[in-house]
Amino acid sequence: MLTLQSYPEAEAGNAATPIRHTEPMFAFLPRRLRPRSIHFYFLSMGSIGLCIVLWIRAKTIGEDERGNAERRALFVGLWPPMFWLMGDALHRRELLEANRRRRFRR
Repeated sequence: MLTLQSYPEAEAGNAATPIRHTEPMFAFLPRRLRPRSIHFYFLSMGSIGLCIVLWIRAKTIGEDERGNAERRALFVGLWPPMFWLMGDALHRRELLEANRRRRFRR
């Protein structure tokens, strides 16, 4: 593991300083207001539907605008894996927090 002792220039706070995230991004929000993993799973499925709609709509547009519409549909088609992976990361965090709460109650 890298430590500050192995990188003397890291003490100065330059760009080579390793960053360690110790708390979740939405830790400042109350638990009831935080996005859940299921929200990102639904976003993933919704973006698949949006991509299909945009692709079908691109086929009905004139030849001069079709390339732009197809590129837009392909761009939206890149979103589902990102949302799904964000949902998976949140799901793992939710399981970890649930296990911690269970251990604390015992």
